[in-house]
Amino acid sequence: MVVTMSGEPNQNGELTDAPAEVDAGAGDASVFPVEVVAPELGNGLETKIAALEKDKKDNWDRYLRAAADLENLRKRQKRELEDARLDSKGRVLKEMLPVVDNLERAIEHATAQAGTNPIVDGVQLVLRQFLTAFERLEVTPVEAGGQPFDPNLHEAISQQESDSPPGTVVQVLQRGYKAGDRLLRPALVVVAKARSAATPAGQE
Repeated sequence: MVVTMSGEPNQNGELTDAPAEVDAGAGDASVFPVEVVAPELGNGLETKIAALEKDKKDNWDRYLRAAADLENLRKRQKRELEDARLDSKGRVLKEMLPVVDNLERAIEHATAQAGTNPIVDGVQLVLRQFLTAFERLEVTPVEAGGQPFDPNLHEAISQQESDSPPGTVVQVLQRGYKAGDRLLRPALVVVAKARSAATPAGQE
């Protein structure tokens, strides 16, 4: 409430203070509005904020899972394409291995029968061309002769008593090949075994 004083002189010439105006609206809330937030309204805002924070976290988690799934899918597709390419390459190379085997047998047989001749030289040239092409395709022979038997690289056809340590490859019947780190064909081998007591050394 606002009170203003108006001074008027009395009979003695003195000013007297008397209320001249009373502002009845001074106590009205409309003059100085005060915003009051109800407790239940504040709780509702906190609940809504908490729900939004939870939604944000859930959306972020879903995004991370989707990104990880997409990356795994890309890696799997790349691996499957690489496997398919290597399988196709392997099938073609396997078809060529018997040709190389036959060329080697022909050269060995012809050399043993009649020594060298122009035909044998020509076959040897063809064989060298095959082997050179294999090298460009990262195809390499499997080491077998004199090596310890390795079931991942060798296929044992039989065992033979020998002075070599048991389990050593003493004869290669068919050469094996690898394409890079993949085995195209195992080597067919004969593996040494210990001599029996009844078999003297040098007699089999």
